[in-house]
Amino acid sequence: MLTNRQIFQAHLATPSVVHDPIEIVRAKGIYLYDNEGNEYIDLVSGVSVSNVGHLHPRVVEAVKNQLNDYMHLMVYGKFVQSPQVRLAELLTKQLPESLNSVFFVNSGSEAIEGALKLAKRLTGRAEMIGFKNAYHGGTMGALSMLGNEELKNAFRPLLPAIRFLDFNNTEQLLQITDKTACVLIEPVQAEAGIIIPEKNYLKALRARCNKTGTILIFDEIQMGFGRTGKLFAFQCFDVVPDILCLAKAMGGGMPIGAFISSAEKMKSLTFNPELGHITTFGGHPVSCAAALASLQVLLDEKLIEQAETKGQRYVDELIQHHAVENIRRIGLMLGIQVIKSIDINKLMKSIRKHRLIVDQFLFDNNAFRIAPPLTITDSEIDKTIELVYSALDESIQ
Repeated sequence: MLTNRQIFQAHLATPSVVHDPIEIVRAKGIYLYDNEGNEYIDLVSGVSVSNVGHLHPRVVEAVKNQLNDYMHLMVYGKFVQSPQVRLAELLTKQLPESLNSVFFVNSGSEAIEGALKLAKRLTGRAEMIGFKNAYHGGTMGALSMLGNEELKNAFRPLLPAIRFLDFNNTEQLLQITDKTACVLIEPVQAEAGIIIPEKNYLKALRARCNKTGTILIFDEIQMGFGRTGKLFAFQCFDVVPDILCLAKAMGGGMPIGAFISSAEKMKSLTFNPELGHITTFGGHPVSCAAALASLQVLLDEKLIEQAETKGQRYVDELIQHHAVENIRRIGLMLGIQVIKSIDINKLMKSIRKHRLIVDQFLFDNNAFRIAPPLTITDSEIDKTIELVYSALDESIQ
């Protein structure tokens, strides 16, 4: 009989070659456990998914309770389902009035697709603007807006009439015109290595979109749900988008996404044509129950407010290591830039040897990400800092 690892390598399609996969059999809090009994510490939260930790008891209870009632019933939007409406209610209570209508989907990529369609429907325009080194997902519309040619050239032709700007370049905002349907931007660029907007940059972008009648879309798929020290990243910069895209941490470990706008704007998807956007499994009741519980945990347990001090704790210690050149941070999301003489692949192997799960950025080859569950304690932070120090020491020997 083949082992799980052999089946993984023989029959599971993966987006990259995995030479030595770890077989995880259990997860709890910030910890992952493999089939050999080894304990790993998750310092990336499944790429910004497990903000409330793995198997948070309130999320697990919500999932179990919903399983006792019903799972999928009908194509999204046809029935009133308590998990969906209660989640939409709690979400919109945390948002400005202009973001009061939630369209549930299955993933971040689908949230982007829905947002782009909505923007084109609202404006009747073709041109869309994105940013270099931006990542929005792997579906065709999201891929078209990805700000890296190497990752998408093999899939052309993609969507036409797309222009890319440099993040934080205010002068280039003049390229947004009355022909531009939408601007899609991460308020903090994630895969570029945690690039923070300069002071007033997003306000200048908002003003330009207002002037040209352009729809402003914020992709908060990685940065949403407390990661930045606010529930949503846009709250850090006092700028409200026309459409907000969410996913990843939204489900507390279950798959779900959403794009959110005003009820008035969302109504345009209901006529000419009807079913302007549709999904079978979007807003799955079990995922919505998990998302509702996860959001309640974030709010009740004050995890969002702790993100800032926990993130700074990492900075204060790691910046002292001579292999660390710079640290970019917002809340509990850090990009650790190492000196150019470091072999990043060797460093990643050393970090894994110390049983830490970290991740490299797609568009920054000399940095790695630290973004643990927001539930991580101060003592656990100190433990992981010691282990990262050891890995850094080894990488320069």
